[in-house]
Amino acid sequence: MSGPLCRRLAEIRAEKEAARPAPATAIMNAGTEALQASGILDRVPRVGDRAPLFARPSVAGPTVRLQSLLRRGPVVLSFFRGRW
Repeated sequence: MSGPLCRRLAEIRAEKEAARPAPATAIMNAGTEALQASGILDRVPRVGDRAPLFARPSVAGPTVRLQSLLRRGPVVLSFFRGRW
C-alpha cells in the first residue's frame, strides 16, 4: 500500500519508536513477528468480507446486534483496542 495515509502512518510509527525505549520496541516487534509467523493473518477478515451475525455490548452498555443494524442499511464495522 502507498499513499498519503500510509506515509503518515509510517511517520507516526517512526516517531513513536524513536521515543520508546529500544527494549520495549524489540518486545513489541517480536510479538508482531510471532503473530505473523503463526498464520493468523490468513484467517482475519478482509475488506468487503461478510461479518458473522453477532451481538455484543456497546461501549455505552446496551447490546448491539448486527442483524438489527443491517435492517436499517449497510453497516461499517470499526474495531478499536481501547486505551491501555
